[in-house]
Amino acid sequence: MTLARVVITGMGVVSPNGIGKEAFCRAILAGKSGVKRISRFDPSELPVQIAGEIPEFDELAWVDARERKHVSRVVPLAVAASSEAIQDAGLDPAAMSMDEKREIGVVLGTGGGAQEFSEEQYRLWHSGLFCIPSGTMGTIPSEISMRFGFRGYSHVVTAGCTSSTDALGYAYQHIQAGVQPMFLVGGVDSPITAGIIKGYTLLRALTQSWNHAPDRASRPFSADRDGFVIAEGSWMFILEDYVHARARGARIYAEISGYASTREAFHRVRMSDSPEEPARAITLALEEARIAPADVHYVNLHGTSTEMNDRVETRALKLALGKHANRIPMSGLKSQIGHAQGACGSASLAATLIAMEHGKIPPTINLDVSDPECDLDYVPDVDRKAQIEHAICNCVGFGSKNSALVLRKVA
Repeated sequence: MTLARVVITGMGVVSPNGIGKEAFCRAILAGKSGVKRISRFDPSELPVQIAGEIPEFDELAWVDARERKHVSRVVPLAVAASSEAIQDAGLDPAAMSMDEKREIGVVLGTGGGAQEFSEEQYRLWHSGLFCIPSGTMGTIPSEISMRFGFRGYSHVVTAGCTSSTDALGYAYQHIQAGVQPMFLVGGVDSPITAGIIKGYTLLRALTQSWNHAPDRASRPFSADRDGFVIAEGSWMFILEDYVHARARGARIYAEISGYASTREAFHRVRMSDSPEEPARAITLALEEARIAPADVHYVNLHGTSTEMNDRVETRALKLALGKHANRIPMSGLKSQIGHAQGACGSASLAATLIAMEHGKIPPTINLDVSDPECDLDYVPDVDRKAQIEHAICNCVGFGSKNSALVLRKVA
């Protein structure tokens, strides 16, 4: 069976450092941090008081005021990014026939989903009518499907940090196999709550050193890093069969040419110190794409700003890319926006598409002190011109899950 080619024809963004793909593009190329002091609640009693928050996001522009109390914040975030992706792809759901709507699936990747909604319900000691339907992750893609009237697949992928990368892989494989010609797919998370911050603090995963200077807090690969910055956001895309896209005259950002996912089976929260499985995910994705390490022009890194994750990812890239690892420019988006949990893989894809489109690599900011064990080319501080034909989006997840996407520029 000949597999269909899969291309990306639309993109929508709601990010801590920019709402809308154009604002996000300007911000990441300029190295603009979106990390700030938490404003949604008073964090003064918490050891961590900063996050990649989006306080200027207007939820009521996307969800009716009467409905807002019945849904999680992830719903307006996902609706906003989805709306932009659909428009960017040149689609008009209102003008579609029923058959056309049945050809579009919705797949969302999320780590915590509606945790903030459930936490608020428990805080109020209240179990309302919408506690169950709005407090579970499975209903989030249904909210998107209902908003636009799409009748195809409506699924959620939740796999920790790799959730949205795996959601993209899920849609990619279904289009390849001819199941559906088009998917609205990406990631959303909004985990900025007191309970979640306390939990990650107990795990010693969050940085507690930069409450006084939030924009400097996320510092992947720097020797003085001591934890990640939690973040929220949504990054959504239209994935499409190449022939289908060409037939309707769609603008194509890039082709997804490879995807792979591995697991270390090591521990429920800790990751192994071995780079073997993260490297294998990259290698398998490259093999599927029929791309040699010598032909990779850019890697968008997972780069959480935790001591072990950054070190293991660096080792994995050296193992997978061999002698070419040191010459390939790489950058860590989380240095600018923090860690958007299950949505981080889709954020990585958005940054990579911008790099490919504009011929500029967004920088890794806050890389002030060189870590001798993290010694690749992380494009520190300033963006860099580059012609990118092939790129990797890498994800090294919490609990030892690993996923990688390979992109190819389409002439």
